[in-house]
Amino acid sequence: MQKTLLNTIPNDLPLEIEKFIGKSKIYDSSGHSGATVYFIDKANGYYLKSAPKGTLVRESEMTAYFHAKGLGAEVLSYISGEKDFLLTEKVRGEDCTHSTYVESPKRLSILQGEELRKLHELDYKGCPALNKTEEYFAIAERNFHLDNYDKSHFPDNFGYRSAEEAYAVLQEGKGSLKSDVLVHGDYCLPNVILDDWKLSGYIDVGGGGVSDRHIDLFWGLWSLGFNLKTDKYSELFLDAYGRDKVDKEILKIVAAAEVFG
Repeated sequence: MQKTLLNTIPNDLPLEIEKFIGKSKIYDSSGHSGATVYFIDKANGYYLKSAPKGTLVRESEMTAYFHAKGLGAEVLSYISGEKDFLLTEKVRGEDCTHSTYVESPKRLSILQGEELRKLHELDYKGCPALNKTEEYFAIAERNFHLDNYDKSHFPDNFGYRSAEEAYAVLQEGKGSLKSDVLVHGDYCLPNVILDDWKLSGYIDVGGGGVSDRHIDLFWGLWSLGFNLKTDKYSELFLDAYGRDKVDKEILKIVAAAEVFG
C-alpha cells in the first residue's frame, strides 16, 4: 500500500483517536474504495478508516467476525459521530500486490485459489450478514434504475453490449445464485495479506457475509487479470480452487450484476 507521511494529525478525528495516535507518525494510505485510510506507525502498526456516518458499521462487524476466525485484523474501536471511524491493528505481512508475490504469478494464482476454497469451506455460524445475496441483487437493481452502468473495468469476455442486455441476463439467472458460503465480497489481491507466502488475514471485508461463492471467484479472476496484466493465470486459479464448484455460467450472471456496481 502507498503511504504518504502527514505533517499534522487530521483535525476531524475523535479525541480518543487523537490521544491514541499521540506523537506517532501518521500516513495517508487511502486506496480506491472512497474511504480515507490512515496508517499509524505505532508498535506493530494500526489502520484508521474514515467514511460517512453509518457506512462502516458492517465492516466493523465483519472485521471482528473474521478476526474471531483468525483471519483478520482486531477491531480496537468503532466510533460513529459526524463520520464513522474504524481503528484496527495491522495484519502482519504484505498484500498480494507486493513485488514478492506478483513476481511469482503462477505460485500466487494457485495460492489465491487454494485459500479462497478454504475460506468458502468455513463454518459461517454467527455471521453478521446471513443473506448477502439478497442485498447484492438489491444494489444491482437499484443502480440499474439509477442508470449506473459501467463495464469499463471488466474483462471483455464478461462484458455486455448494453445495460439492458446485462439486466436481462441478471433477471433470468439470479435465481441460480445461493447463500451457502462465507464470502469476502471483494476478493482482490490488495485485500489478501500474506506473510512469507502464508495467509495472514483478509482486510476490507465490509462486503463479506453469507452469499454465493461465484462472487469471490469473479473478483479473484478479475484481480489476477488486472494486477498481473494478463488473463493467462485464470485457469490455474480455477484449478487450484476446484472445478467441482465452479460454474462459468453463474460467473456471467455475477458479471451482469457487477456492471451495475
